[in-house]
Amino acid sequence: MKNFLFLLALLTPLFLSAQMNIQWRGTDRTGVYHEEGLLEKWPENGPELKWHYEDLGEGHSSVAIDSDRIYLTGLKGDQGYIYVFDLDGNLVKKKEYGPEWSESYVGPRGTVTINDSKIYLITGYGVLYCLDHQSLDLIWKRDFLKEYNAENTKWGINEAPLVVGDMVIATPGGKKGNLVAYDKNTGKTIWTSAGEGDRSAYCSPLYISDQEVPQIVTHTADHIIGVEANTGKKLWSYPQPNRYSVHANTPVYHNNMILCTSGYGKGSVMLRLTDGGRNVEKVWESDELDNRIGGMVKIGDYVYGSGDSNRYWFCADWKTGEIKYKKGGFGMGNIIANGDMLYCYTDRGNMLLARATPEEFDVISKFRISYGSAQHWAHTVLYKGLMLVRHGESLVVYEVK
Repeated sequence: MKNFLFLLALLTPLFLSAQMNIQWRGTDRTGVYHEEGLLEKWPENGPELKWHYEDLGEGHSSVAIDSDRIYLTGLKGDQGYIYVFDLDGNLVKKKEYGPEWSESYVGPRGTVTINDSKIYLITGYGVLYCLDHQSLDLIWKRDFLKEYNAENTKWGINEAPLVVGDMVIATPGGKKGNLVAYDKNTGKTIWTSAGEGDRSAYCSPLYISDQEVPQIVTHTADHIIGVEANTGKKLWSYPQPNRYSVHANTPVYHNNMILCTSGYGKGSVMLRLTDGGRNVEKVWESDELDNRIGGMVKIGDYVYGSGDSNRYWFCADWKTGEIKYKKGGFGMGNIIANGDMLYCYTDRGNMLLARATPEEFDVISKFRISYGSAQHWAHTVLYKGLMLVRHGESLVVYEVK
């Protein structure tokens, strides 16, 4: 028996590593990764290019990974396609799934979510698909904008489905189904929430499990809302509108504190959950921390990101909102972290490696993403020593270990 337990202890880390699941902004939507042995400085021309793929079609969705398979979506004509690659860049499978966003800033936007051998994806037209992860065959779908008579957003629904237990959560918006929970296996509706009746606002929701009342938190057009995970009952809301009702950043959560940020004339607000998660109170707010679509990361007692109208990279105190530094000259962009290193992908097409310190924006290495076209918006992913960058029709993979 002792030998068996010893063997199990040895194999468990390997098993967990092989089964690592990367969804929107990592394993837990924080944008913080936990890779070991990554380079702390890149060569002058950037890290070694392992492989690239040039025929994804247009789009802005990021990479998802499950069991060493890479999943990504793209637009060809007016149809969306899902692509599956192995870690060496071989195209394992490609399949059309249905009409995809072909209006302004064309192509898929929401990252797919993989759970229990199923793929969940939401199109820019508000159709939620559930596909088999091997065959890519359709299991079920729900056209939730049509079902709930909800109005689409100006630039198309942009949401990574959230799986909680046996439910998959989506945000149709509107008064009938502001948030909806479906059975992840059958697509049957489990609950609907009226929320505040707002339109959807490009935000992929977050699950908070450590309160007396576990809850789903998201940002709709004019409000930040929290609903009870089991029932969809609205627990609380906080008004936070901006000019274009764009709130694309998933909230950042730690120890009762929720940081929500957006651009277009609105910055950040820090809320504290109270009464076991049933209510919130404002802790601080800042117009200067106005990240629009690039996310923020919490490292220690500080939060890092870039602005929108305020075109600088910043560090702020998590507890007070005090700005520790502001650094311009790089453009804005999205951010992830690993250990004490920041990976910043700018809208100018540059990838920056910086040390996470409140003293200064300490950029150690920089190189340009030379493949692809259109906007540099998709968020970077780290996985098993690889850095995966989507730029339009291209997926570019670098060795960073």
